[in-house]
Amino acid sequence: MDWYDSVFEVIDLRSFSNLWYWIGLAVLWSSVSHWVLGVPYDTIMRARRGKPETAMEDLHDNVRVCVTRILLIAETSGILMALFGSAGVTALWFLAFVYKIEFAQAVFLLLFPMVILSVMSLRTARIIKQQDLRGDALIKRMLWHRFITQIIGVFSIFVTAMYGMWVNLWVGPFGGF
Repeated sequence: MDWYDSVFEVIDLRSFSNLWYWIGLAVLWSSVSHWVLGVPYDTIMRARRGKPETAMEDLHDNVRVCVTRILLIAETSGILMALFGSAGVTALWFLAFVYKIEFAQAVFLLLFPMVILSVMSLRTARIIKQQDLRGDALIKRMLWHRFITQIIGVFSIFVTAMYGMWVNLWVGPFGGF
């Protein structure tokens, strides 16, 4: 066995049978559900409990900074991001499901829910800014956003797991597509 075989034995490009892919999927959704529009979940919960007394003020400051950042990015480069993002996701979809490249399938199943979540985050940021949400209304909106994020995450993990099992059981060892 030469060094080429050794390297590719360690770096397995069969994504759905690779433990690192599943660890990455878990870390991705754990991180995404912890950071609600860029604000840590514990900041929201401290403000909800009201301890310390400055917690609500800290939440308002964090949300103001993150919402302003999201909206500024959307206003300045939103069209280009949408253009290149949709082109990239479409190209990835073709590589994954037309050309049947397993690595592209794995990446697509990671990225496509993030596209949905990005649109949802932009919408939530606009609602917070337009309605100038503060106090309990802001906390309610942030917790609702986190809840929907977790639903998308559970559905995404379920679809990825089912598809990954299908690839590992039927497509991978028993021939191609």
